[in-house]
Amino acid sequence: MNKFLAPLATLLVACATILPTQAAGVQGDAKAGEKKIAMCIGCHGIQGYQASFPEIYKVPKISGQGAEYIASALSAYKKGDRKHPTMRGIGDNLTEQDMADLAAYYEPHGKTEGAMLPAKAADASAKVAELVKKGACVSCHGDNFSKPIDSSYPKLAGQHADYLLVALKAYKTENNAKVGRANAVMGGVAKQFSNAELKELASYISGLPGELKTVPQNKFR
Repeated sequence: MNKFLAPLATLLVACATILPTQAAGVQGDAKAGEKKIAMCIGCHGIQGYQASFPEIYKVPKISGQGAEYIASALSAYKKGDRKHPTMRGIGDNLTEQDMADLAAYYEPHGKTEGAMLPAKAADASAKVAELVKKGACVSCHGDNFSKPIDSSYPKLAGQHADYLLVALKAYKTENNAKVGRANAVMGGVAKQFSNAELKELASYISGLPGELKTVPQNKFR
């Protein structure tokens, strides 16, 4: 089998079989979520805010991110499948309903009515295009990196490059009590690349137009 088709076939099977981690039947309430964002806005409500663990990087844009993905990510932090001391502490204090409510609040947050995204991502350099093909990225995250094939997968277009790099490296990290992300599919993908190659991928994806934003809260403007 072609060296690029093999990982694609594997990912297509994985994408079709992985189930969302959000508990079935938990319906999020955006208005309720708005009352629970105090723990979020101190980092995610400040444009350009940087975290310092495990290295310095801008915290992710979460306004406009898919609700199911947000809830799944919060659940993963609570369970320890995603390792990050600060986010684990926050996750420990959230119920499934809290997670669903926060996710419902942030999904439409900051969206511009009628805004249209390109159906396909802008052409990459030959080198980056080869990396994207090798990782079979669009098979799960969509041709424009903003319309994933499953609502439990993240939108990536326009996300901070340094955050994307930290996240990708975390999928490669093993046997570390404080850093790492337990995801068999992304772990297999990330381990194919050097950190330098992951940085090129992150830089390309960050430069694509997308729906993700940091919406400054009034107290931080």
